[in-house]
Amino acid sequence: MQSIIHFSRVSRLLATFLVGLLHSVHTVAAQQGRPAWERVEAIQTLLNGAVPRPEAVRLDLPSVTQDGSSVLVTAEIDSPMTPDNHVEELYLFALGNPSPELAEIRFTPLAGRASVSTRIRLDRSQTVVALARTSGGDWLSGSRDVRVTVSGCLSRDATYQADDVMQTRVRVPPRFKAGQASDIRTLINHPMETGLRKDAAGQPIPEQIIELFQARLDDAPVLTVRLHRAIAANPYLVFHMAPEQSGELTLSWEEDTGETTVTTAEIRVD
Repeated sequence: MQSIIHFSRVSRLLATFLVGLLHSVHTVAAQQGRPAWERVEAIQTLLNGAVPRPEAVRLDLPSVTQDGSSVLVTAEIDSPMTPDNHVEELYLFALGNPSPELAEIRFTPLAGRASVSTRIRLDRSQTVVALARTSGGDWLSGSRDVRVTVSGCLSRDATYQADDVMQTRVRVPPRFKAGQASDIRTLINHPMETGLRKDAAGQPIPEQIIELFQARLDDAPVLTVRLHRAIAANPYLVFHMAPEQSGELTLSWEEDTGETTVTTAEIRVD
């Protein structure tokens, strides 16, 4: 009799385990079957019930990366970038990171192309999602799966020059053709401390990041980028500009401490 009772208890436990396992499998399968943009609360808040047009944002990044600490990503949307019809906002997310937000980019028609490149940190293999909103209020999306061999969410001392923090490098074309978009490349020396790393004594190193980048041609804004802690060390940004006339390009980087670096460059237009 005791054996029968014991067997019945084991059977019930096994049945309970199997039910739980099936539920977990079903939940994972349901998650995988959903569009990537549905899996993050921050994205749902942005959309506020809207459904984005899928595969309308092109994401270019490697399908496999050996090191997740600096992964190049380019996001681009086809748009005429006119005052009446242009991409206003672009949001980048890494769904498997401790904090999914990567960057928020605000374009103006002066950008000429709705395109931006940067380097990001990826904690593990996961999905990267881009979400964009047009001046007409339409939402667009795109996503790419990335396999990561080595986690990249911890900043590293060797990735920047500690004695030269906040120094910048900028490359602009020697001349622009009026109204035609050309790329501008920028980089700032900075550790982009995530707040996840510890010092030699085991104490957390405070978060310290470049949180804002702005580009202006004379008094006209070109684009504004808000950066989050998963942007790789030495924040690298490539964007476009389509000026109609010559002027002075002003680029500014602002740290979360309030420290700011400003660089200017002369823009010549044929």
